[in-house]
Amino acid sequence: MALYAIGDLQGCHDEFVQLLDLVGFSPATDRMWLVGDLVNRGPGSLPILREVKALGDAARVVLGNHDLHLLTVAAGHRKPHLSDTIDDVLEAPDRTELVDWLCSQPLVVREDDLLMVHAGLLPSWTAAHAQMLSGEVEAKLASDDAHRFLGVLYGDEPSTWRDDLEGDDRLRAIVNACTRMRFCTPDGRMEFREKRGREHAPQGFRPWFAHDHRRTAGETVVCGHWSTLELDLAPNVMMLDSGCLWGGTLTAVRLPDRRVYQVPSRQPVQPKPFG
Repeated sequence: MALYAIGDLQGCHDEFVQLLDLVGFSPATDRMWLVGDLVNRGPGSLPILREVKALGDAARVVLGNHDLHLLTVAAGHRKPHLSDTIDDVLEAPDRTELVDWLCSQPLVVREDDLLMVHAGLLPSWTAAHAQMLSGEVEAKLASDDAHRFLGVLYGDEPSTWRDDLEGDDRLRAIVNACTRMRFCTPDGRMEFREKRGREHAPQGFRPWFAHDHRRTAGETVVCGHWSTLELDLAPNVMMLDSGCLWGGTLTAVRLPDRRVYQVPSRQPVQPKPFG
């Protein structure tokens, strides 16, 4: 049995199929981790959702910022952007089942010494703490209050994590860290505007994974989101967004031996919009 971690799909369905063929993935014997952003901007969001959902326990998924965008649009709280490619999902006869399935996915997955999250984890969070906080958001999205919460999900505040945050502010900060963050300070202040590489860190900020006393440094964090870093396999963090959507590659890494598999993008090569 093999476990594969796969970078941001963002609707790149043909490349996803090719990558699974390349690794010889069998849902009967293998498992995959998908680091979020299954949908949007690529042409195949609908078949990706259908196929990953059908894999059942063979696939583990965490929510990314584009997945949450689909959920807020489907709930009627936001209008699609001009660059969105989620109309096929919104108009599908199985829309409700797919949206409900997506809404049930966590922000953090933990297994042994592996953690999966879409964007990042704050330096003060332990693995157990991150998993607990993910559970708080998961419970809210499964509750009767989910529709209202999706309506207040977006916003940059509070920009600094505190353990005593409550209510919507607490959940929004958790979501922002797990699905949007790139740079932060040691005390948990997050910065959301800068989307280029680590050399462009705003003054006082560092990449979330580069802080000296990050409490999840003993685990390996598997993530995506930061396409300007492309594939980056450090000892305790694996950045898997290799820019398939922008004409790069789609990457799978076999865990734990870290063998890398890649297929070329079928999307036109274009500058990354850093989002």
